[in-house]
Amino acid sequence: MLRAQLQNELWKLFGKRRTYIGFGAFVLAQSAMLLMFKYTRWESHFERLLAGNGYSASDYISALTVALVMLTPQTLLLMPLYVTLVGGDMVAKETEDGTLRMILSRPISRVRLLWVKWLAGTFFSVVLVLALGGIALGFARILFPWKGMFVFGEPPYPVFSLFPPGEGLRLYLFSHLLMAMNAIAMMSVAAMFSCFNMKPAAATILALSYLFMSMVLEHIPFFEAYQDWFITHHFASWLLLFQSPTPWAQIIQSEIILLATSATAFVIGALAFQVRDIKS
Repeated sequence: MLRAQLQNELWKLFGKRRTYIGFGAFVLAQSAMLLMFKYTRWESHFERLLAGNGYSASDYISALTVALVMLTPQTLLLMPLYVTLVGGDMVAKETEDGTLRMILSRPISRVRLLWVKWLAGTFFSVVLVLALGGIALGFARILFPWKGMFVFGEPPYPVFSLFPPGEGLRLYLFSHLLMAMNAIAMMSVAAMFSCFNMKPAAATILALSYLFMSMVLEHIPFFEAYQDWFITHHFASWLLLFQSPTPWAQIIQSEIILLATSATAFVIGALAFQVRDIKS
């Protein structure tokens, strides 16, 4: 029964046009960024960094490097928007359309229903992240050669690492598992708000407000000692994967916190959904 219910939720989720907005936006954004990388002088900055440390830029201006550069701003700005859009629709849209009362007339508990919807949202989040990384690497490979990967990051996550193509690809693929955990946490927060008595747009806006407020407070010097309390601070754990040596303890700690955030959001949402009067 769980499998049949999950298939039904996935059918409903991927049958909506708004589900595909994120995929289309990624294609447009990455096409524009790729053209800018190809026909502007962005390479000069990387060339200075590499030449200043004794490396040849021609060995590391590659599809892997460009794909990673394109991913960074999109994971911070675009991905939260589209996963919260789906998470905000999860329960609130069913209520708005008047279909939730019919669904609950069947012999299934509210927690079971919410669990199946959360699993569908998790599946969507993973697919969206994989599509983001696949599109970025595929587009970058069209215009740039397959060579080594150069990773550079500004503080508070300083990274300066060089990898051969094989190792760079392996780290690139593994980083998507960590990005998927970010997307699941964002989706869970939006789904939690969706369980309360509010419109789908309100649930999405509240989730985005929470994420952006966390991002703003994280970068205020006064709150530097409290960065571990902000969820967006842990979203950067996928970048730490490219540090040498890899700070596995910090990465695992961040992933556990994101997992706990997702679980807490689900429990709060389930409690709100359980006591909610759907008939009113």
